[in-house]
Amino acid sequence: MLDYDFMRNAFAATGVAAIVSGLVGYFLVLRGQTFAGHALGHIGFAGATGAVLLGIAPLWGLVGFTVAAGIGMGWMGERLSGRDVAIGVVLALALGFGLLFLHYYTAFAAQATALLFGNVLAVDRDMIATLLALGAVTLIALFAIMRPLIFTSLQPELAEAKGVPVRFISISFLAIVALAVSESAQIVGVLLVFALMVGPPATALRLANGLWSGIALSAAIALVEAWLGIAIAYYSDWPVSFCISLLSALGYFLTRLPSSARPGMVAPGERAR
Repeated sequence: MLDYDFMRNAFAATGVAAIVSGLVGYFLVLRGQTFAGHALGHIGFAGATGAVLLGIAPLWGLVGFTVAAGIGMGWMGERLSGRDVAIGVVLALALGFGLLFLHYYTAFAAQATALLFGNVLAVDRDMIATLLALGAVTLIALFAIMRPLIFTSLQPELAEAKGVPVRFISISFLAIVALAVSESAQIVGVLLVFALMVGPPATALRLANGLWSGIALSAAIALVEAWLGIAIAYYSDWPVSFCISLLSALGYFLTRLPSSARPGMVAPGERAR
């Protein structure tokens, strides 16, 4: 399998996107903002189609639209109910623009399918370099706000009372999420961003006992599911995005089973005894 250049490229690109998505996605799930990640993926599609209409690479339109939308979402709403309204408004507007751009550039319809569902097997070395650069920027930004982000995620009221700039952290974090979504979309497409951004973090939150172990486990699960998905796709001839999404869903649903029903797992109380 690794004798082929396109397979090595696929593993490299997927590894970068999976680690970034697992780390950023953990805080996305922890903060209850999974709808934001879902919306940003759809908004990115509008950005990509708009970029093609202007003669720009789809990736940069994807990045530009998602970052702008993430900043807008973070600025418009702080409470969960208000945030949902803000996200819904931005999402509806962006989808309208996406429809408009496709209306004026119908020749992009074939490439639009790859954007919607991903095409990691078409990734080249230049794209890997771009993903590495975006991944580095994303993780540096995440680590720069890590301490206040943890504080505002776990104790938002106390953080605000202590003078932590809650709105700035919210805006910064959603901009970081936007970058991670842009990378994840290159692998599984904008419609299946949940596969890497939400599935592994949600699974890690149910398995890990601590914050840092959960963050590490989230990245590890995302990486394993992504690489295993590529391997399954290679030997089964199924779409890569489907395989990754299937593994992501199975991993999470297994954690929803009663402890006694999970393969090789026992209840925490029984482990202690």
